Amino acid sequence: MNNKGVAKQKIRYRIRKKISGTSAKPRLSVFRSNADIYVQLINDESGVTLASASSKDKEIAAQKVNKTEKSKLVGATIARKATELGLTTAIFDRGGNLYHGRVKAVAEGAREGGLQF
Repeated sequence: MNNKGVAKQKIRYRIRKKISGTSAKPRLSVFRSNADIYVQLINDESGVTLASASSKDKEIAAQKVNKTEKSKLVGATIARKATELGLTTAIFDRGGNLYHGRVKAVAEGAREGGLQF
């Protein structure tokens, strides 16, 4: 792994040391690749993914918008899935990324969808 990757992994471990998801308040984990963005609601107590969404989902991938706007749609989708599960709050895990751009767009989309963190 290069220096940038090592630094990001250290940040990821530092964040994960402080936050943990429960069944009532799951962790909203964000993974950002160059092309796509993926989010999961995770219950860390039992190690189970409760819901997930990504920019590869059919209804999101079909839209011709830029990556930031797709990220906002992913946030809204995960918020809708969370409310279907009866969840209103979550703990945001930016996954070592800066809270900026596409990661921020996911958070804003989730907040507009009714998820609180």
